[in-house]
Amino acid sequence: MADAYRVVELTADETHPVRLAVLRADTVRKVVDFAEDHWPGALHLGVRNATDELVAVSSWIPRERATHPGVPAVQLRGMATMQSLQGQGVGAQLVEAGCARAAAGGAHLVWANARDAALGFYLRHGFEIDSDGFIEAVTELPHHVIVRMLDRPTS
Repeated sequence: MADAYRVVELTADETHPVRLAVLRADTVRKVVDFAEDHWPGALHLGVRNATDELVAVSSWIPRERATHPGVPAVQLRGMATMQSLQGQGVGAQLVEAGCARAAAGGAHLVWANARDAALGFYLRHGFEIDSDGFIEAVTELPHHVIVRMLDRPTS
């Protein structure tokens, strides 16, 4: 898979088509531009296939998690892999690359508001649930906050 897919840096705008196709396919609201996309230190990563098609995206925003005050942290937002490639390791490659970059930048924690439908993916990649469930306002879908300590090895 490493030859077929590569992780690349993107602009926030470049993430929008994949966010729309994956994250807003089953929602009423179609907004895919996040205010945090333009914060200082925001990093947008994607995965391109062998034909240079963008097939997955994620955004990494420097932001502390309230339950871990004082811990340098990054919020993962807008994580999306095209449906036809889900379960094939593309999203895992993207998460690991983003976590490595966050750690290299001094973060000790990555956190996200994860859709319940994706919890299994995140739990397999070293995240733990850090909140009671809630309905996210924009998507109106069930979510939990998840966290991953970057100094712990994943299984």
